[in-house]
This record gives sequence, C-alpha cells and structure tokens, in this order.
Amino acid sequence: MNSDIGDWSTYLDGISEKDYFQNLLGFLNQQMQLSKTIYPPKDSWFRAFEYSSFINTKVIILGQDPYHGEGQAEGLSFSVPEGIKTPPSLKNIYKELATDLNINTPGHGHLTAWAKQGVLLLNSVLTVEKGSPASHANQGWEVFTDYVIALLNKNKEHLVFLLWGTYAGKKAELIDSERHLILKAPHPSPFSAHKGFFGCQHFSKTNDYLTSTNQQNINWQI
Repeated sequence: MNSDIGDWSTYLDGISEKDYFQNLLGFLNQQMQLSKTIYPPKDSWFRAFEYSSFINTKVIILGQDPYHGEGQAEGLSFSVPEGIKTPPSLKNIYKELATDLNINTPGHGHLTAWAKQGVLLLNSVLTVEKGSPASHANQGWEVFTDYVIALLNKNKEHLVFLLWGTYAGKKAELIDSERHLILKAPHPSPFSAHKGFFGCQHFSKTNDYLTSTNQQNINWQI
C-alpha cells in the first residue's frame, strides 16, 4: 500500500499483512509476471485515498472496477486523465449535473477537483486487466473496500453515499442510514441512465444534506 495515503494509514494499519491482502498482492504480482497489462498503473491503485483524506471525506461515489481501456483509469471512480475522451457514463453524470444544478459541462473527465473537496471516488475493485472488465473481481479487493466503507460508516457522521447501479446499491447494507444519507439510482451507463439516473438530483440532494448538517457544500463545477 502506498505511503502517500495520509491519515488513512492510521485506520488501515496492518491491512497489508492480512492473509486476504497478501493473496491479492500475490495474484497481482503473478499477473504482472505473466506480462498482463494492469490498469491503473501501480502507483495509482490507492489514488482515491491520496486525494480525499479520511478526516475530509464527506461524500463517497462508489464505482465497480476501473476503466479497462488504455490511458483511462487513474485510481478514481468514473474519472479519467485530462486529454482522454470522456467515457459515456461520465458524460451522463455531467448531463445530470447540468439539469440538476445548471452546471456547465467540462471539456474533460478529470475529477480531482471533487476529490480534493472530500469526495472519495472509490471503486470496489481497484485494478483490472487491459480490455477485460471485472477480470480482477473476487481476488480480495472487495474485502478491502468493504472494510473502508465500514470504517467510514462507523467512525464518521453525516456522510453521503452515492450508490449508482445494482452492484453499488448492495453496499447499502454496510451503512447505517440513521447516521448517513444513502442515495441510490440506476447506473449512469447509457444502458440504464434513462431508467432513473437522469432526474435523480443526487448532486443537489447531497449539498442540501451537507448544509443541513453544517458541512461545506461540494462545488460540483469542474
């Protein structure tokens, strides 16, 4: 695990010694020895934790696994580096932002401006093989990220969890809805966005909740 994860290291101390995490690292090392291309690059696996410290995290946007196209994944759910074409799901997120908050659509898909405000852009699985979606599922990443969700749930108050799609929605069982706000909607993918993601108003609802709990709003404009 990176040494750059700041105050998260206090909460995640000892995780890398757990059997499941050692097995996960073994699997990833094996894949690299087989010359498989893994996204994102190794130094970006824990990027979400580097940008959004534990103490500052107040919104969690949960993705499934990283983009599997060349140059897309950068360790932040739904985000791609500047200069990379904005993926369809993120385009739909921008469409909802425009209708919900009248926000101008950015010309890129780089979401660090959100992360730096305390939006934890967390994928459930943090790596993927090039061109092979869900190829690193069930290798241990989910145990780790479920633990992160449980940590946030237990140790913080008044968080907002944005759970888009069936997969993310299942994580609601890890969250105390009495202490945190859970917002569910269909996935922003072109296959499902029209089934209720469009019009969900999750961004304004997030800010309304943050205001009501005396927290700073997120500036969603990038």
